[in-house]
Amino acid sequence: MSHVLFVCTTCASVWQDGKRVGESGGDRLLKNLQAEHQNWSLQAEFAIQPVACMSACDRACVISFAAAGKHTYLFGDLFKDQVSDLASELLPQAIFECAEKYHKHPEGLLPWADRPAPLKKGILAKIPPI
Repeated sequence: MSHVLFVCTTCASVWQDGKRVGESGGDRLLKNLQAEHQNWSLQAEFAIQPVACMSACDRACVISFAAAGKHTYLFGDLFKDQVSDLASELLPQAIFECAEKYHKHPEGLLPWADRPAPLKKGILAKIPPI
């Protein structure tokens, strides 16, 4: 696998007395992505990797696309325009659509106009390749 989709599993958590309570929105997003990943045409090219925290807590939920020699993209605010059901099927489909564009481009560039709607406004970082 040459590409990685990172998913913050702490995002959209409920906290009580300094401890996480229940399943976070990031956990639910990860589960939905993993379920859809099995049928995805780029399954062999993209790993899905959970991350305990991506330090963008006020911009939940957060994902990132990364690959050697490509720009790394960090997206947040993925639930701001979604319906209250965080397990919506629309978000994983949009993420995979964007991942396909990232995979196809030699430098991993994702122009704003080419991104699916949930990933247009939530860009947190575009980091150049090393």
